[in-house]
Amino acid sequence: MTQRAFPILFITATRIGDAVLSSGLIRFLADQIPNARFTIVSGPLAAPLFAHVPGLDRVIVMEKGKGKGHWFKLWNQVRHKKWGLVVDLRGSGTALFLRREKRAIWKKSPDILHKVIDAARVLKLEGDPPAPHLYITPEVQALADQLLATRRGEPEGPILAVGPASNWVGKIWPIERFAQTAQQLLGPGGPLEGGRLMILGGPGDERMVEELRMASARGRYIDLTGKVDLLTAYAALKRADLFIGNDSGLMHIAAAAGIPTIGLFGPSDERRYGPWGPWTKAVRGPRSFEQFLAVDPDLSQAIRHMSDLPVTTVVKAAKALLAEVKAAKEAAPVEVVEEDAPEATVEDAGLEPELQPVLEDAAEPEVDTPVLEDAAPSSAHVDEGRDPG
Repeated sequence: MTQRAFPILFITATRIGDAVLSSGLIRFLADQIPNARFTIVSGPLAAPLFAHVPGLDRVIVMEKGKGKGHWFKLWNQVRHKKWGLVVDLRGSGTALFLRREKRAIWKKSPDILHKVIDAARVLKLEGDPPAPHLYITPEVQALADQLLATRRGEPEGPILAVGPASNWVGKIWPIERFAQTAQQLLGPGGPLEGGRLMILGGPGDERMVEELRMASARGRYIDLTGKVDLLTAYAALKRADLFIGNDSGLMHIAAAAGIPTIGLFGPSDERRYGPWGPWTKAVRGPRSFEQFLAVDPDLSQAIRHMSDLPVTTVVKAAKALLAEVKAAKEAAPVEVVEEDAPEATVEDAGLEPELQPVLEDAAEPEVDTPVLEDAAPSSAHVDEGRDPG
């Protein structure tokens, strides 16, 4: 007998980084509810991330308008269906005005929590939170592999990926330091000796990365700046051996790809926005996040905040992370392939202890503003919305 579809309305972030950090919840729901059908609401920059989610019915691109009109426009688009579950990571209260069986609404926590943990609490998940995860098709991976292919006779070698751009000057590590770091890691005696440099960025960043191209050995760089979409960049990053980049959406995409990731921090809080995963490190210079706030309270001034982060600190962190990864792989036991477990049914899923909280109502949103309004953004990452796409 065909199972009745379980429609889920999933309202995620406008910002690329936040959307990636909460993406593990979609995978969790897809795994736990085999008949789930997703309608995902996102801002225009992050929307392409969800193109290949299994059970996807629709991605609704929500652009902010004057006042709060975009919320009423969204409500008008989704009010005609009865939803099995509404997950609202924006804390808007939209679910209160929709026909639904269950709802889970984000509310601001007084604690300093990493955004992955913060998102998991929306579904009342304790323990290890669902790690960020992006879905791609074999065709997307094949395209990325084609872009990374070497010419005949050229050695492949390891790949160092870098994300040197940002739409806010305060978070940009000087481009010449990226070049110096790449030379030390890819050059003679470096841990990625003889490898290639992969450069990633959004449209408009081409001129900025020119110095990186010039500093690379001829034919030993792969410049994808402005040439690939987010999911193709993700697929390409899955083939890299290390990523180094400014705190940005691209950094979170690299960490989600499962590769060793070094995030460069200054005027943003790594306690909330550090790269997530076992092989990740957040690196900063001598100043704490609070010291940056003291200088630039709104995190909006045209100040090159990252200038006090030296190359030696980043290179040292990169070498240590690569050594840690190498040791872990050498010590890893041989995997034993087990038979697949029987496919879960909807009835089975409903009895899973970790799924049960998902299908219970979350607490009413505790916000001072009226429902259908955005919760106030955290000043800890106010500039994330300017991430390059």
